[in-house]
Amino acid sequence: MRGIFRRPDPAHDDTSGIRTGVRWKLSAAIALVGALVAVALSLVVHNAARVSMLDNARDLADERLQIAQRNYELSSRPNFPNVKIDDPLLPSALQSKVRQGRRATFVTDRPSGVPDIWAAVPVKDGHVLSLHTGFTDRSTDILKDLDQALVIGSIAVVLGGSALGVLIGGQLSRRLRKAAAAANQVARGETEVRVRDAIGGVVRDETDDLARAVDAMADALQQRIEAERRVTADIAHELRTPVTGLLTAAELLPPGRPTELVLDRAKAMRTLVEDVLEVARLDGASERAELQDILLGEFVTRRVIAKDPDIEVRVVHESMVTTDPRRLERVLINLIANAARHGRPPIEVSVEGRVIRVRDHGPGFPADLLADGPSRFRTGSADRAGHGHGLGLTIAAGQARVLGARLTFRNVRPAGAPDHVPAEGAVAVLWLPEHAPTNTGSYPMLP
Repeated sequence: MRGIFRRPDPAHDDTSGIRTGVRWKLSAAIALVGALVAVALSLVVHNAARVSMLDNARDLADERLQIAQRNYELSSRPNFPNVKIDDPLLPSALQSKVRQGRRATFVTDRPSGVPDIWAAVPVKDGHVLSLHTGFTDRSTDILKDLDQALVIGSIAVVLGGSALGVLIGGQLSRRLRKAAAAANQVARGETEVRVRDAIGGVVRDETDDLARAVDAMADALQQRIEAERRVTADIAHELRTPVTGLLTAAELLPPGRPTELVLDRAKAMRTLVEDVLEVARLDGASERAELQDILLGEFVTRRVIAKDPDIEVRVVHESMVTTDPRRLERVLINLIANAARHGRPPIEVSVEGRVIRVRDHGPGFPADLLADGPSRFRTGSADRAGHGHGLGLTIAAGQARVLGARLTFRNVRPAGAPDHVPAEGAVAVLWLPEHAPTNTGSYPMLP
């Protein structure tokens, strides 16, 4: 069986594209909405103020024209400032209304944008009395001051909205990051972690609903896994007695080829039952390492020679380590057995400090197991017959975890060769920790 711990998938790596947080998205949304609202309100207020000022100016021009009309009817002279008789510059639209016998006002815009106020009325003898005034400087200044105030207010609204978005989004983003960190801890097997406790706070929102859902899912999954582990362990435990009886009965059979076949299958079944029990114990996270100080190079050399004298052992650098010899031997023997079953000789074992490498010269680890890691009851062979039950590397990885060690796998290829080039061998590397694995719950063995 070949395998490796799961590698990050580049397709799902959050660094493979542009990443923006909730804080900035919320801030940008509030700023955009605030800017649109501010611009709309500014235009409405500006137009309303301009229309109001123009209406006042037209009313004032109309009042002055009425006074000038009364004076003209008394003295036959336009005795009033800016009042003319038959002004040739009078707008045609205003002239048409006056010809209908109506008094009217009219507004035109200069090229500079400043409005002109016109007022006209028909008088005796068929003449037209008109008044022409411009938009006062005071009104222009007021309108400019209003526009400036609206611009400043709009900018303040946008900035305030952005700050509010950063504040609200930051709080939401922190809660989501805490929830994600807690969920990752649960995914790594820390079943006592609860997402709802991790995010904390007194505010109840959708993140609390999400946290409760994740906690409920984690609890249900953990209960299911624990139930499956107990069932597997119970079945394996119940099988030990009949398998032991079967093996004992087979040994009493008369010598011959049928007896050898029965004994071989009975021993294989006993090995399978023992391996399943070991995997169940490792999955239960109840195993503890009994630590001793050993010379790693000397220990590995003696164990490998006892297993297979033909395997080459090379001690590059000797070191004293604190570990569990029994579990370390279990990991080492499983790696060697895996190399012998699926690789090709020569098998090489090297020790360098706290690192143990086991290499064969076979076709390498299968791609699916390089991606998914050690998996029970999968050997990486298309034909499972005669290739074991696929628990070797699963047990090795579990025992390494109890030791606080790291077990990695890779294929050996020529330098710069692409992935489609066949591998020249497979390497399993066991990295022992620098300190005793107390974080796994292990304890030193008393003298």
